Amino acid sequence: MNLTETDFKDLFVCEPKVFGDARGYFFEAFNERLFNQKSGLKVNFIQDNQSFSAYGVLRGLHMQKGEFAQAKLVRVLKGKVLDVVVDLRKGESTFGQHFSIKLSEDNKKQLFIPRGFAHGFVVLSDVAEFFYKCDNYYYPESELGILYNDPDLNIDWGLATNQIIVSKKDSNNTLFKKINEF
Repeated sequence: MNLTETDFKDLFVCEPKVFGDARGYFFEAFNERLFNQKSGLKVNFIQDNQSFSAYGVLRGLHMQKGEFAQAKLVRVLKGKVLDVVVDLRKGESTFGQHFSIKLSEDNKKQLFIPRGFAHGFVVLSDVAEFFYKCDNYYYPESELGILYNDPDLNIDWGLATNQIIVSKKDSNNTLFKKINEF
């Protein structure tokens, strides 16, 4: 597994070594010892989640706060998404900035998202199966959502507004400037 640092502390793009031939391919998606050694972090994933979505579905921006915060390792099993994270760690120079990357079944890239980031993705293919590992359990009481089209964040999701499909819950997420109230 190759880890590429981003401009955001502890946010890594992970690329597995893929072994392919006429039969197909094989790769090790995650190796805790190798990841911890290369990243300098100590991560212990305890929950796996998977979603299936159609073209234009946008899920996010989500996170859990406080003691229930989660680090995540995200990847696409089928299709292609634009994956976006927003740094909400108030002590970091990148606070309030976002990072985006295209994840797909073809490029097999993964994104390691440390605790303190809001996360979301939009589906760019007909359908997408999205998979993520978490280092903490889901607690709905600690969930925080930021509006995907927040004008202060100015995220380019790569689709026209009329192509984006958002749940009622996500369309009622809070504005970035109000996160200090939580």
